[in-house]
Amino acid sequence: MWNVLLSFSGLVALIQLLFLPFFPESPPYLLLQKGDKAGCLKAMKQLWGEGNYHTEFDDMMKEKAVTKGTKIMNVLEVLKEPSVYPQLSTMLLLLLSLQLCGLKIFQTANLQESIIPYVSLGVAISELTSIIFCSSIIDRFGRRILLWGGYLLMAVILVLLETSLLLSDQFLWMRYCSVILIFLFIIAYGIGP
Repeated sequence: MWNVLLSFSGLVALIQLLFLPFFPESPPYLLLQKGDKAGCLKAMKQLWGEGNYHTEFDDMMKEKAVTKGTKIMNVLEVLKEPSVYPQLSTMLLLLLSLQLCGLKIFQTANLQESIIPYVSLGVAISELTSIIFCSSIIDRFGRRILLWGGYLLMAVILVLLETSLLLSDQFLWMRYCSVILIFLFIIAYGIGP
């Protein structure tokens, strides 16, 4: 029943993809990153309803003033910062444990048992690489675009993956397409959601 489970996650991704364009950007992102005061207030009203949000707005303005002189660090600078080592260790442990995700599909692809651990390691490395790439472009594009694009790619990849799994008995090369699609799904997930 794993294919039903896979289809369910695709359905959830599709629902999120359909509703995401109707949600506003994050008010702190609009104010702190883009400097859009009017857009920030509009997003606050859209998210929280009508009301007086000047206290929250003033708090964000204070935060903006405090962080004004702060240098925004890139990924390599963050990796060199000792204070983030516990969080990085936790993230790496999670990523390494996620390498077990595609084992069933890798077995369905009739890969040799000795190759499957290396392919799983490749999946984990792909996810780590995509997360690092995402963290370096998120300020340029914003969370909304990355989420929307990531969910769209994930939905398309899941449809292709389900199709390739259904046709894998008829066409031998479709099994290898399934493995490639798993890699692409992990990359899309890391860049977006």
